[in-house]
Amino acid sequence: MDTKGYDVVIIGGGAAGLSAATTLARALRSVLVIDSGTPRNAPAAGVHGFLSRDGMTPSDLLSVGRNEVLSYGGTVIDAEAVSARRTPDGFEVVTEDARRFAGRRLLVTTGLTDELPPIPGLREQWGKGVVHCPYCHGWEIRGQHIGVLGTGPLSVHQALLFRQWSSDITLFLNDTVEPTDEEWDKLAARSVTVVAGPVASVDAVDGVLEAVTLGQGTSFHIGALAVGTRMEARSALLESLGLTSQVHPSGAGRFIGTDPMGATDVPGVYAAGNVSNLMAQVITAAAEGVMAGARINADLIEEETQWAVEGRLGPTPATAAVKG
Repeated sequence: MDTKGYDVVIIGGGAAGLSAATTLARALRSVLVIDSGTPRNAPAAGVHGFLSRDGMTPSDLLSVGRNEVLSYGGTVIDAEAVSARRTPDGFEVVTEDARRFAGRRLLVTTGLTDELPPIPGLREQWGKGVVHCPYCHGWEIRGQHIGVLGTGPLSVHQALLFRQWSSDITLFLNDTVEPTDEEWDKLAARSVTVVAGPVASVDAVDGVLEAVTLGQGTSFHIGALAVGTRMEARSALLESLGLTSQVHPSGAGRFIGTDPMGATDVPGVYAAGNVSNLMAQVITAAAEGVMAGARINADLIEEETQWAVEGRLGPTPATAAVKG
C-alpha cells in the first residue's frame, strides 16, 4: 500500500517524543509519532518534579501530551516500530503490522529499560515499594525505614542521598558492594546501618512491601527499598542505522550519544530523553524533546533554503509516498 510521508517521524511517545512533536507541529511541520505504549514510568503512581504536573499519573500526562500534539495537526499512532532504514529522501520506518512511513528526519525517543537484580519479589514491587530516584520518590517515603539494595559501587552514594529523606537508612551490601575506608567513614558519620550478606528475597504482604530477607534467613522490616538499576537504552533501531551505544561514565548503563540538541553522528537521525540521557527525569526528557524538535526544524529550514538557492522545490514529504 501507499503511505503518506512526513517531515519528521518520531519513534516513542513519551515526554520527549510528545514534546518534540508539539514543537514541530507548532512550527507547521508534518509530524508522526509512533508509540508502542510501554513507558518506563508506567508502574509509578505519579510523576514528580514536573512543574504544574506534580502527582499526575504517567498515563494522564501522556494523554494530555497526545491531545496537544493532535491539536496542532500532528499524528499519533499506537504501534511498534520494528525497523528503520535510510532512503533517498530521508528514512522509512516499518511497524510490526507492516505499515510503512516516510520521514525526512528521524527522531528516536524510545527511552530505556531498567534491569533489576534477579531477587524474588523485587520486580513485583518495582514502582511501588521499590524505588530508584530520591527526587522522584523521596518525599513519598520520607521518614520511613528505607533500605538500599547493594547493586554496585553507586549504592553507597544512593544510601547517602536517601539519608536526606530519612534518618533510618539500611544499606544491604548484598555481596556486591565493598565500601572504601572513606565511604565507611561517611556511612558511619550519617548513621547509615550497613548489613552484610546476600539478599534472598524482597517480601510483601497483601501487595505492600514488608521486609528484606537475607540468604541466612534474617529479615529486616522496611517501609521502602531503593535500588540502583542497570539502565539500558532501547537503542536497537538507532544501532541498525549505524550508531553504537556507549557505556555511561558512572557505569550505570548504556546510552546513545548526541550533541546538546539531540543530533547523533548519523546525519538526519536525532535522539532525546532516556535513550540518550540515562539520568533524565520526565521534565528533563520533555525539555530535551523541545530542543531536539527545534534543532530538527532548523535543519529542515537549512535544507529548504538550499533548495531555494538552487531553484528547486525538493521532495514534498506531505504528499510523498513509500511503496509497501
